[in-house]
Amino acid sequence: MAGRFDGQVALVTGAARGQGRSHAVRFAEEGADIIAVDACITYEDRGYPGPEPEDLEETACLVEKAGRKAVAHRVDVRDLAALEAAVGDGVRRLGRLDVACVNAGIGTRYSVAHEMPPEEWQTMLDVNLTGAWHTCRASVPHILKGGRGGAVVLTGSVAGVRGLPHLANYTAAKHGVVGLMKVMAIELAPHLIRVNVVLPSQVDTPIIMNPKTFSLFCPDIDNPTKEDFAAASQASNLLPIPWADPTDISNAVLFLASSEARCVTGVALPVDNGLLVK
Repeated sequence: MAGRFDGQVALVTGAARGQGRSHAVRFAEEGADIIAVDACITYEDRGYPGPEPEDLEETACLVEKAGRKAVAHRVDVRDLAALEAAVGDGVRRLGRLDVACVNAGIGTRYSVAHEMPPEEWQTMLDVNLTGAWHTCRASVPHILKGGRGGAVVLTGSVAGVRGLPHLANYTAAKHGVVGLMKVMAIELAPHLIRVNVVLPSQVDTPIIMNPKTFSLFCPDIDNPTKEDFAAASQASNLLPIPWADPTDISNAVLFLASSEARCVTGVALPVDNGLLVK
């Protein structure tokens, strides 16, 4: 249904590439102007390089190619003051805010919980959980001010409802995101602001598609390839699909943010090829 977000404005964090870029472009294709935020930095020892400022610029260009306006800011979601300033600037320039797509996040090195370096634990919680709360704190007041209702969609993970070995910090952070969603859904319902979370499993983005992930899933193969990983990933799923494309997650996000889901709030929606029920 084209034009589901005509005249609206959506904030997307982690917008430089991957799921965030896909979300921004899909919202633009459906009529929304975009406030695009990304830190554009590489965190040490993650197994994959972070996005560059040019990636965020490319997302803004793709939004504009879709016929919509884009306001892009290079901001780390750990910095609440900078994030509030960026969102405020976007709202001033675009006139309103209707949807907050709380997507920014990082992957982690793999280790057992009791051996995890403290800095690994803290960085993960700071970005993936506190950063999500910062985004809500920076965006929800603007949605409330509009008096039209709206939507908040957080990016969770299947790790938000299931324990994943070697990923204690990521699992704890994503469980926290689900809890944050449930509380905000209750608090914001009287204002017709719906709050939901999507739960992806493997998605074809740099956080997953890197040699460290391939080795974790294929420990008996020297230098495993993406093709080797596909077979191992497929084994986790019910559907004969090894992983989702970013647009698969975007389509779920757009549904949850749209009027088609006007009676849907407080929901954790898996987009996981059946992993959670296998």
